[in-house]
Amino acid sequence: MKTIKKVIAMSLIFGLWGTALAGEMEDPYIWLEEVEGAKALAWVEKQNEVSLEQIKSHPSYKSLYENSLAILNDKSRIPHPITKGNSEYLYNFWKDETHVRGIFRRTTQKEYKKENPRWETILDIDELAKKENENWVYKGMNCLRPTYLRCMVSLSRGGADAVEMREFDIATKSFVKDGFFLPEAKSIISWINEDQIFVGTDFGEGSLTDSGYPRIVKQWSRGTPLTSAKTAFEVGEKSVGVWGDTLHDQDKDYQLLYEYKTIHEILYHLFQDNKLVTLDLPIDSTIKDIYKGNIFVELKSDWKGFKQGQVIYSNLDKLLVAKPNFETFFEPTDSSFLSSMSFTKSTILVTVMNDVKETLYRYTPKDGDWIKEQIEFDPNGSIDVLNTNRETNDFYVYYESFLEPETLYTVSGSNLKVEKVKAAPHKFDSSKYISKQHFAISKDGTKIPYFLIMAKDAKLDGKNPTLLYGYGGFEISLQPSYSATIGKNWLEQGGIYVLANIRGGGEYGPKWHQAALKQNRHKAYEDFEAIAEDLINRNVTSPKHLGIHGGSNGGLLVGATFTRRADLYNAVICQVPLLDMKRYNKLLAGASWMGEFGDPDIAEEWDYIKTYSPYHNVAKTTKYPKVFFTTSTRDDRVHPGHARKMVAKMKDMGHDVLYFENMEGGHAGAANNEQRAMVSSLAYAYLLEQLSYK
Repeated sequence: MKTIKKVIAMSLIFGLWGTALAGEMEDPYIWLEEVEGAKALAWVEKQNEVSLEQIKSHPSYKSLYENSLAILNDKSRIPHPITKGNSEYLYNFWKDETHVRGIFRRTTQKEYKKENPRWETILDIDELAKKENENWVYKGMNCLRPTYLRCMVSLSRGGADAVEMREFDIATKSFVKDGFFLPEAKSIISWINEDQIFVGTDFGEGSLTDSGYPRIVKQWSRGTPLTSAKTAFEVGEKSVGVWGDTLHDQDKDYQLLYEYKTIHEILYHLFQDNKLVTLDLPIDSTIKDIYKGNIFVELKSDWKGFKQGQVIYSNLDKLLVAKPNFETFFEPTDSSFLSSMSFTKSTILVTVMNDVKETLYRYTPKDGDWIKEQIEFDPNGSIDVLNTNRETNDFYVYYESFLEPETLYTVSGSNLKVEKVKAAPHKFDSSKYISKQHFAISKDGTKIPYFLIMAKDAKLDGKNPTLLYGYGGFEISLQPSYSATIGKNWLEQGGIYVLANIRGGGEYGPKWHQAALKQNRHKAYEDFEAIAEDLINRNVTSPKHLGIHGGSNGGLLVGATFTRRADLYNAVICQVPLLDMKRYNKLLAGASWMGEFGDPDIAEEWDYIKTYSPYHNVAKTTKYPKVFFTTSTRDDRVHPGHARKMVAKMKDMGHDVLYFENMEGGHAGAANNEQRAMVSSLAYAYLLEQLSYK
């Protein structure tokens, strides 16, 4: 999701580990929800010891780890450029074996185009962590336009979503003495001007929603204590939360407050002249941006004669006086929708996804209409437009596919000439492999796309070790992308990789997402199972050689599917998962996801949630594959208790399962490259053991 939703930390500041006695009586494993309880951590250490010894004993583990770490630390990968306004500099955050925690650095645009540019370090996270004796993980910068020299730096302890925020001066490469500072919390800030910010944070008792997000946004002035900040807006505890944001249009800034009633329902309030004006927009729409006085809005459902998936626009001033004149900017088809918009000095760049393949267009306004031009890129990959700003029509584009590594291009705003700037090297011989798109037929007759990446000479004899990956939620699309790790540690080991584009995701826009919401969640699982069956029917693989993989909501996906159809798989990697769908809304950020799954405390909604809740559907008498669960103690988004309790329950039922909990790393499951390499290599060693020819 390329909107504010993507940057909102779906997490909770405090741990809801104390529970009602009734809950404790119903769930004998509830003690494992006490994240840092001595008994729970002792259990974790015991599980880790057993699983690590078993998986690391695989003869391929060492080489898998070396491959993974070399890829993560590879200095030949493209340093992702970040522009800040019309500055001559490009910025980048970089990790390698020397900079384990990473450095924030910059170089000039001219220097960047060289094979080995000279970089100037702005902030060294390793140095900071050593100086302060803290396990800092960099979580980004929020900088003030138009100079972008004053920034709020977010630092996480161990990779958690909760961050400490400090004001930083890029010009002096130092933190601002007596500048804005927020202690560790899941805070959201937005610059109003150099001396004021909007801030939503943990202001104390009663300042958070049931989801653990800020329910109050305040205006905070420089040089004053946070306690004196003036409340700009507040919402009720049942809302998901409220966030401030600033949209920039030419020389004008617009302060917006986003009131999330649910994760998919938002009221937009414009903060103008110290007053709030609620914009007359459908509650399930998404503001794309404000451009040349017009507000662009994506519709998630039909509204006032416009259709679901359309992007419409109107003059903002007219909208403020309830006299908007909306016009259609983009109209989707059955197979395509607008996946992203970017704005330059005088044009709009639109990425259109058609059957999960992207095409890039430029729209130029002329005489009250739009001139549409295609920018030529191979249609079999993913396109990411970056570094656009309102000062120039030139921009950068990343392109990649399953078999083509990431390549960075510049595009001229004057003639749309595309020039390659940098290309990441091939890390495996992709000429030996082929990617194909197929469509499986789900239970209700819907065609479900998936991508198949395999060796050109692979025999379709049903014996190929095959890994099926999926997500299927929150309108997030899974697109073709190059993974050196998959290439080295799976394809080169004789494996086949499959990417599933099931409902619940965003591959066909809002309709695809909404088709698997709440009472229809089972359709995402039916889609996934349909792809597994299609792979078996095509003789690509067989249940003995088929494994599945998913994390977070994808962890729920594979948890639900292995408990529904244990006969289809022989390996399951279930990472940082939701599994206990009866209590998910009481753990960390879970309450914010009820717009996606439903409320288990409402009997009618629990009636359908309980049909797929993995924790409630695992059975003692069913034969399951040896599932590999992973999570992180420092995950403050999806509670580690989900995985812990599932493992304890399955083991007590007599099932053979594996479990690894990283003691840091947050929802990503790892805090640095060494940890990422280990977690990744554990997964591939497990897959090779479970799915190889035997």
